[in-house]
Amino acid sequence: MWRCYDFVSGETCTEWGVCIVGRGYAIFDTAIGRCGIVWSSTGVVAVQLPEAREIDTRRRIFAVHPEAREQRPSKNAELAIEGIVGLLQGSDPDFSDVSLDAGGVPAFNRRVYEYACTIPRGDTRTYHEVAKALGASGAAHSVAQAIAKNPYMLIVPCHRVLEAGNYTDRLSPYAGVISKRRLLALEGAHPIASKTLFEVLLPVAPPRAPT
Repeated sequence: MWRCYDFVSGETCTEWGVCIVGRGYAIFDTAIGRCGIVWSSTGVVAVQLPEAREIDTRRRIFAVHPEAREQRPSKNAELAIEGIVGLLQGSDPDFSDVSLDAGGVPAFNRRVYEYACTIPRGDTRTYHEVAKALGASGAAHSVAQAIAKNPYMLIVPCHRVLEAGNYTDRLSPYAGVISKRRLLALEGAHPIASKTLFEVLLPVAPPRAPT
């Protein structure tokens, strides 16, 4: 389960004597390319999956977090990086000790992200199933909106939450050029092809009268 902390500004010094003022970021290697991570004194702020080029990944981070400065990762960010690298190599890491900076994240979105973290590797849930589990059956659209804004890519596995029967719906902009289908394939999930309108209507079509 993710750990959520209120945003606290200020300065924190790491065990290496590196002092963090505001937000920092780092670029790191993974099996799918160069990813980025942004953190504050209270936790991970965002994870950026690769854009088409590393310079585009950096531009994306700067556009959304212009105050962040490139520096050596904090201990918490290092823990997150280790888990992300492992997940993309096929392991099933435990992110429960990774602190997330939830400043500015709406309460409902936090609930969606907390639930997403309970979905096992290789499994998926639909927006409707998540809404129902949260006691808000009519809020599937709100769940979809929360998933589309998830800044904690992979730490919060939003790629495991889908529109019913659709493995190609968009991820958060923090996903870069990486698709849900690709992430699910890395985890061993087996996509189910979306049904056509004819296939949806066929089971409920009235039987033909005998001739």
